[in-house]
Formats: sequence, structure tokens, C-alpha cells
Amino acid sequence: METLLMIGLLAALGALAVTIAFMDDLLVVTMLSGIFSFTCCAIFVLFDAPDVAFTEACVGAGVSTVLTLAAIRLTGRREKRVGRRASAVGLIVSTICGLALVYGTLELPRFGDPLAPANQHVAPHYLNESAAEIGIPNVITSVLGSYRGYDTMGETVVVFTAALGVLMLLGGSQARPLRRGDAPARADRDVILRSIATLFVPMTLFLAPYVQFHGAYSPGGGFQAGAIFGGAMILYGLVFGIDRLNKLVPERVLKVIAALGVLTYGGTGLVTLALGHQFLDYDALSPRPSGQQIGLTAIEFGVFMTVTCVMILLFQRFASRRSEP
Repeated sequence: METLLMIGLLAALGALAVTIAFMDDLLVVTMLSGIFSFTCCAIFVLFDAPDVAFTEACVGAGVSTVLTLAAIRLTGRREKRVGRRASAVGLIVSTICGLALVYGTLELPRFGDPLAPANQHVAPHYLNESAAEIGIPNVITSVLGSYRGYDTMGETVVVFTAALGVLMLLGGSQARPLRRGDAPARADRDVILRSIATLFVPMTLFLAPYVQFHGAYSPGGGFQAGAIFGGAMILYGLVFGIDRLNKLVPERVLKVIAALGVLTYGGTGLVTLALGHQFLDYDALSPRPSGQQIGLTAIEFGVFMTVTCVMILLFQRFASRRSEP
């Protein structure tokens, strides 16, 4: 049954991708892209990766869709046709490349094969020793925050740097508040939507800390919690208006907190260096495994701050811009 479900989901992904490629209505493309992301969430769950599904649901299906809609509001709904016909050479080259990739997959080991090289390298050590070395039952959190903490720090810096790039492209200062008629939501309409949001936004905000601090025992962590918290704040801005969101969390405050998140991660490594250990060697903070737990809590909180603030910043900057008359 699970195999049939997986085949159906993969077929749906292929059909969505082909449909998106031939659409020139950008609004429809955005909606289909959101459905594509939700389908990916289901596939991730079937692959026993619920933490990745969390992030895909919040960022891929949620925030990315909202930001794309905001961009369409500023640019236009219809894609401009340049009048060029499809190239036969390009079609042939793309077909050959696709067939080559499919042929390459035939040499890959079977999914879940315990004798596959990936399962014979460091995976056995992580699975067998992480509980004793790190002191938490969630192996994924151990790998992301401790065994490959350098990589996760790089990912956090990339998120922060990408946000800086987008803010620079959209303008150096925060846009002026929208007029009442331009706001995404108004107080004199959408009563049902506002009532439901009043219930769900606080619940989602409470879910984020649970995912944050329960990441040692179940799917979660800084990235997932940040995506959930940021998504809740974006929902608040969509329903109650961008002006109220800007007053609740000013852009200048978000910039500072986002930077502090990166500094918290890197500062944890500097503390371990100052204590005579290697960078991000949490054993410097306390004897194992408590030192590992303290270090993981610190860096995960830094990731949470950066991811949350970057998501809200991008939404604020897009939603606050006025379309050209």
C-alpha cells in the first residue's frame, strides 16, 4: 500500500511540474507550486523525515507562496511572451540529459539497503554511539548540531546573508505604511477569517517553542521552530494587516535579532575556543553529555532567532511595497 501511495505521489509531482512549465498565469503557477510543496511534505513523511516535512510545509507551501503572491502583486499576473519558438536542439539536449540521469539512477543501491555505502560509512557510529556521546535520543539533532555543527552554522549564515541580499535589492529602508485600501486585510471585512486567526495564531506560536525545545526527543529544532513561528507571524500580518505587524515587530528589531542569532551560534564556538577546546566542541562547557546538551540548546536557539526574523523580514518588505500606478 505504501509503495502504491509513493508511486501516486511521484506521479502527481511529475504532472504538477509539467503543468507549471506550460502555464503563463503566474497566480495559477503559484497555487500549483504550493500544491507541489504539500505533495513533497507527504513524500517526506513516507520517508520518515517529519522534520523536513515541517519545514517544507511552512516555508515551501506557506511562506514561499505568500512571498510569490506579494511579488505578483507588484509585477503582474501574466507572464510576458517573448515570441520565441521552442528550440528543437534544446529539446533534444534536455531529453538526452534526462535519459542520462535516469540511466545513472540504475547504478544506485536500492532504497534502504543496509549494505549501501551511505549506510556503511559514519551512519552506524551515529546510530550506535550518539546516545552515549551526545546524550539525546534524537540522532538527527545530534548529527545536525554536534557531529556536523560547522555545516549547520554555514546554513544559518547563508539564510542570514540571503535575507540581507533581498533587503538590499528591495531598498535600504523600510517601505512606508500602506494605505487602508491597499492593506492585505481590513477591519471591516473577513470577520470569519479574523476570528479563526485569533484562535490559531496563538496556538501556532505556542507550538514553535515546543518544537524548539523538544527537538532532542522528537522531530524538531531551530529551523523547524523558526519556520513555524515565522509562519504564524506572517499569518497575523496577512489577516490583520501589515501595518499592525510592523508595529508589533519593527523591522529594525528583527534585523538585530536575526544578527544575534548568527552571533549566538558563532559565539558558542568562540566560548569553546576560549576554554581551550576546538571550535564548537561543547565538551568545554561541561563534562559529557551535559556539555553537548548545553551547546546544542544554545546553537538551536541561535538558529531559531535567525530563521524566524528572516522570514518575517522578507514578508514585511514585500507586503509593505506599493505597486506602481
